[in-house]
Amino acid sequence: MFTRAIAVAAVAAALLAGLPGPAFADEQGWSVQPAGSSANRSYFVYDAAPGQQIDDVVRITNRASVPQTFAVYGTDAYTTVDGAFDLLPASRRPTDTGAWITLGQRAYTVAAGASLDIPFRLSVPANAGPGDHAGGVIASVVSQQSTGDGARVNVDRRVAARVYLRVAGQARPAVRVETVTVSYDNPPHPFAGSTMTVTYRLHNTGNLRLSGAARLSVTGPFGLGLGRTPDIAVPELLPGASITVTERIAGIAPAGPLTARVVLDPATADGPLASVERSSTLWAVPWTALIAVALVVPAVLWLRRRRRRAAAAQ
Repeated sequence: MFTRAIAVAAVAAALLAGLPGPAFADEQGWSVQPAGSSANRSYFVYDAAPGQQIDDVVRITNRASVPQTFAVYGTDAYTTVDGAFDLLPASRRPTDTGAWITLGQRAYTVAAGASLDIPFRLSVPANAGPGDHAGGVIASVVSQQSTGDGARVNVDRRVAARVYLRVAGQARPAVRVETVTVSYDNPPHPFAGSTMTVTYRLHNTGNLRLSGAARLSVTGPFGLGLGRTPDIAVPELLPGASITVTERIAGIAPAGPLTARVVLDPATADGPLASVERSSTLWAVPWTALIAVALVVPAVLWLRRRRRRAAAAQ
């Protein structure tokens, strides 16, 4: 589930996905980055038409003190449930961008402390759908390690450079705020606030990758503002991807009808889009106050009647 620790998820994916910078390196000592005439690129970024072929070069740098042999291949990207950019595991066959990438061979040996520039070709199918496609070029080393019980397992260490491809055609950026659910813990004291928990789903239903900012506000009767959260940065959502966000607002009084309103300000690589929103309402009844009233009012009425009767008898 996606929470405010977006940066943590992004850092966890950095070794695999490759964040912006001069090279994408892992702790074992190799890096993967675009090479060729535009070596200062952080990613492979292309605009292409269906049926077009693109030739490019990926550079693998071996920072270890011994030669290493890498499996080099392309694969598809996806957005994880935590909002991170990730690539398919080696056991999954790519069907999109990764399937369109071809190299001269599967394995390449790079000398210690050296770099190797490897050409590859990206062939966009004639029937490729318009919009954004994403993947990566991976350099992988598989080694065997022992578990605590002595078993031998294969460990696949991978480093990749991202590939972003936009296929020409009709662009349809679209995103929805879905399934807003609200829960509230009634406080024991009628004048004390409590915590409202709001969970909602952001779904990229278009064909362009999206990011943006989201915010949550809570209102009571007659639109009275009761609380809101600071804007959160929505991570990159690839086409078709969705994430679930959970937010909590403390100090909300049980004021009857409470409405949670989620507003998303999306943006593509081309600029901002119109905001989208969705809301959900629940009733937060101050039960303690109502019970107190239910007990006190009859008692007061009984005492008044008793006094009237006593006065009439006198």
